[in-house]
Amino acid sequence: MTSWLTGLEGDFAIKLTLCLLLGAAIGVERELRNKPAGISTHCFVMAGACLFMFISTVADPNSPARIAAQVVSGVGFLGAGMILKSENNSIKNLTTAAAIWFAAAIGMAIGIGWYGIAVIATVYAIVVPRIPHIKKWKESQLDE
Repeated sequence: MTSWLTGLEGDFAIKLTLCLLLGAAIGVERELRNKPAGISTHCFVMAGACLFMFISTVADPNSPARIAAQVVSGVGFLGAGMILKSENNSIKNLTTAAAIWFAAAIGMAIGIGWYGIAVIATVYAIVVPRIPHIKKWKESQLDE
């Protein structure tokens, strides 16, 4: 009789919990600024990338980059679907697509066990959108 437990569940539960915490942290930042792709999206993308990376490292430890490359492409395709071009040629959701792609990279880092790198990258993902944009700053200076 084959057991449905692999012995890897504890390690994966830790990784998934970290994906939840870090994905939620990025998602909260996005939702506080009323941006698309919030908590759920970031948690799912991060956990999905983590799962693919985890499977890759366990199933083929000599070549985990094969699945990783496909995750990068797949999430890039997901992000491309979020980007909108309006009639006046303005682009919307480009940063949202980049945030989703970056969340997948963080999930991959967690999946391979690079927890410290994942935390540092999450801080980066929360700080960068808070940096004032030069264009907005220049517009505010002209208004004065």
